[in-house]
Amino acid sequence: MDELMELYVGMGISPAVYEYGEKTLKKLEERFARVDKIAEYNQAKVISAMQKNHVSAACFAGTTGYGYDDLGRDNLERVYADVFHTEAALVRPQITCGTHALTVALSANLLPGDELLSPVGLPYDTLQEVIGIRPSPCSLAEYGVSYRQVDLLSDGTFDYEGIRAAINEKTKLVTIQRSKGYATRPTFSVKQIGELIAFCKSIKPDLKVMVDNCYGEFVETIEPSDVGADMIVGSLIKNPGGGLAPIGGYICGTQECVDRCAYRLTAPGLGQEVGANLGLMTALYQGFFLAPTVTAGAEKGAIFAANLYEPLGFRCVPSASEERHDIIQAVELGSEAGMIAFCKGIQAAAPVDSFADPMPWDMPGYNDKVIMAAGAFIQGSSIELSADGPIREPYAVYFQGGLTWLHAKLGILMSLQKLVDAGLVQL
Repeated sequence: MDELMELYVGMGISPAVYEYGEKTLKKLEERFARVDKIAEYNQAKVISAMQKNHVSAACFAGTTGYGYDDLGRDNLERVYADVFHTEAALVRPQITCGTHALTVALSANLLPGDELLSPVGLPYDTLQEVIGIRPSPCSLAEYGVSYRQVDLLSDGTFDYEGIRAAINEKTKLVTIQRSKGYATRPTFSVKQIGELIAFCKSIKPDLKVMVDNCYGEFVETIEPSDVGADMIVGSLIKNPGGGLAPIGGYICGTQECVDRCAYRLTAPGLGQEVGANLGLMTALYQGFFLAPTVTAGAEKGAIFAANLYEPLGFRCVPSASEERHDIIQAVELGSEAGMIAFCKGIQAAAPVDSFADPMPWDMPGYNDKVIMAAGAFIQGSSIELSADGPIREPYAVYFQGGLTWLHAKLGILMSLQKLVDAGLVQL
């Protein structure tokens, strides 16, 4: 028994699971090399933007109160705008999460009487109350914004004729969710998103398009802002925070859209002028610097998970051989027991709270009970090793993250071990 296997056995992973993992890895060397080349390109892109904007130690100074003339905050927003090739950016710790960032972007750019269109089916669970699909105080629906959606076709592609019929004189903004959310549909490539944007704008040129970019940043060499999106929106405790950002969100896009978002986040007339950084600049800059390589590690983990589970008979989305456009790997486990076992494995592999026992619970913003496994340094950080999913058919668990590829590998092996221990898988 080699030293690594001996260490893994001491942590609870059997030689059979370890050897199955090593056999799987041998087939992935070329695939992992392609991921590394994309990471290298994106790393250079981030460094170039930091150099262009003269990032210095002065940018890391903390500010309080109103935050007027905050050099580090304002420069970070210029760095984001340059990396994502947009006119402007809003990058703030005052944006509490991805859903908050999306809410700011939508409510800032939709007025009473306008209509919001989702051409990619039902949005992610937490956005449904924001829109008013599920009634909630302060939803867009309460303020007179109507909503329409066009479901994807059975093969997961866009229903272009349905979209054409849905766009009307009231349609003001199109929202496109890049990643799958809690659905087992494909994640869209940037190329696909660009084609959809071009189609929508060919019908109504003044449409604004917002892309929920969560989990997709730095997986490709281009972003939705490179193919016509007026706004791209995401969370700093996902890919772009690199595991160091303790809170925050970003909105990158046209100057007009970002200005409106800043007025909505703070107050009309104040906009981006206020908002102290509270001493978080070092973490936000360094996290963004690390983001391309952290994202690559998480993507390798997702690829490994699909190639580990698919040969055992589990449906994986994306499949083991598909090209990836985000860091999320859905694995359909077929039962609540399977989801619990998988999540127990992820939790057991965590550096924080490894002793905790994840169980389904009623979580704010969700209709179904949700199980979540995350032993994270930053609470809820899904760029860190984590897995979650709603307890409903097809009983899919959504695995993502891993600040390093090697931690992701450990977590996936441990998830499989828990399924083996529970008698749900035979190797």
